[in-house]
Amino acid sequence: MTTEFRWRLWKFRLIKEPGFILSGFNETMNFTVPLFSVTLLYYCVILFFNISLVLLIVLDESLHEPMYIFLSSLCINALYGTTGFYPKFLSDLLSSSHRISYEGCLLQAFIMYSFACCDLSILAVMAFDRYLAICRPLHYHSFMTKRRLSQLVCFSWLTPFCVFAINVVLTARLKLCGIKIQRALCLNWLIVQLACPEADTFSNNISAYVILVINVSHWLFIIWTYLYLIKTCVRSREDRVKFMQTCVPHLTSVIINFTVMVFDSMYFLQNFITIEFLIIPPVMNPLIYGFKLTKIRNRILGLFYFKRTSKLRVFCSPNKNRAK
Repeated sequence: MTTEFRWRLWKFRLIKEPGFILSGFNETMNFTVPLFSVTLLYYCVILFFNISLVLLIVLDESLHEPMYIFLSSLCINALYGTTGFYPKFLSDLLSSSHRISYEGCLLQAFIMYSFACCDLSILAVMAFDRYLAICRPLHYHSFMTKRRLSQLVCFSWLTPFCVFAINVVLTARLKLCGIKIQRALCLNWLIVQLACPEADTFSNNISAYVILVINVSHWLFIIWTYLYLIKTCVRSREDRVKFMQTCVPHLTSVIINFTVMVFDSMYFLQNFITIEFLIIPPVMNPLIYGFKLTKIRNRILGLFYFKRTSKLRVFCSPNKNRAK
């Protein structure tokens, strides 16, 4: 039975859903258990760092500022993207059949692309926030109101969601002639490659170019913003200090994001680093911001100091009673 015939039978519900086969696991068969252990530990680290930072920002009223709100949005997006990949990846490592349903594959493709684009949108919004804070300090509080903050957060999330929802709908209408995906996860362009020769993929190509234009425009905006920031901060020592305190963590995240995207676009490396976007930024972002931003660092150190002094009081209290 040919693949195209199976898809036609499934379309009319005459057989069970064919789904896809993720063939990217073939290279991991010899070291499944060690890879599962390392991946599970790493996923737990991602959850711990990002959830801790989000809770810290939510519970501490002194951190209810635009920069920290955007940072919590970045951490929530990391949780969203990694949750769309790691649980399925871990279950596949312990499974002999690496299959994924048709709907599940489209859903994972949507999550992966919206997660990556949302990361870029949030970084662009954070760059705009730093531009206002340093280059337009007198207008910052009048412009960055709660309403404007909500609009920027919604923009950074809804724009990727709407764009990639259209992209996935265009992919879902294609007639497919293959079920084997040469990766460990589903990506939209991999599904489009499985389309039958007679399938019309013109709208998919147009959609891909629109997404490319959106991403490039985000990058151009971030680059322009930081060129202007650096030009402004060179003039005064106070601005340079502010730049080092608040912009260096964001600039580091931007560089990491850009480096990961460049490597991901290299075809000859795609078999090895297709998932590096789900490995590096979700851990590096909370670490960079947690150690570099003064308020967050002091708050974390304060929590550790409080726990330490509490333990010392509990430990020393029996000795005091004995002395009496």
